[in-house]
Amino acid sequence: MKTQATQTLPRMARQSLVKLGGDIAVARKKRRISTVSMAERAFISRGTLYKVEKGDPSVSMGIYATVLAILGLAEGLGDLADRRIDTLGLDIEEDRLPRKVHSGRRASTTHKRNTGSKGSAS
Repeated sequence: MKTQATQTLPRMARQSLVKLGGDIAVARKKRRISTVSMAERAFISRGTLYKVEKGDPSVSMGIYATVLAILGLAEGLGDLADRRIDTLGLDIEEDRLPRKVHSGRRASTTHKRNTGSKGSAS
């Protein structure tokens, strides 16, 4: 069943899923695991395994993770969006840094001045 999310999947994401599915199929064959055996181990139907190996975006990420774990390939899965290697995120973070940083002394006098004026108004 096609949802709006799968129909509007960005091309790069679609290509990545197709590659992932193909790589999963090759890895399964290299390990001499039949489709029946793989489906049983992953608790999925052979039809779902077929979709995984085609890179179908409607298959849940959990099923992809399970199949990768069975193949011994899930180790790097948690690092896909690692914030330490997210170059775009790091660039955005750097762009948000203030241009100037004022000394702590000026900030503390401003705070005292604001606090003092509130106290005298009461």
